[in-house]
Amino acid sequence: MKARLPKGYGGGGAGNMQQLAKQAQKMQEAMEQANEELEAKEYSATSGGNAVKVTATGKMEVKSIEIDPEVIDSEDSEMLSDLIMAAVNEALRAAAKDKEDTMGALSGGLNIPGLF
Repeated sequence: MKARLPKGYGGGGAGNMQQLAKQAQKMQEAMEQANEELEAKEYSATSGGNAVKVTATGKMEVKSIEIDPEVIDSEDSEMLSDLIMAAVNEALRAAAKDKEDTMGALSGGLNIPGLF
């Protein structure tokens, strides 16, 4: 007995492969453009009731750190360090989540290693 494929599967050969390759190329181009746009975006986060504000880029680089002079205490530098760390981590998490959401939407949820 010979197995049959559902209609639309098989029989296309090279034509289907070319179409698939074109679709993959379009998806890769869209993802590259989205990645460039994401890298240009800025993400800000604050901590300590706006005592520390950090701005990071989509390239996961810290662009600026603003510190309210009132929270600078020479005897409690650990608290300031914690506030800076919290704001930096939150800004980087926001950038990473935006990238993950954007790329996930473009790829239809596919996780293709090395593509992004």
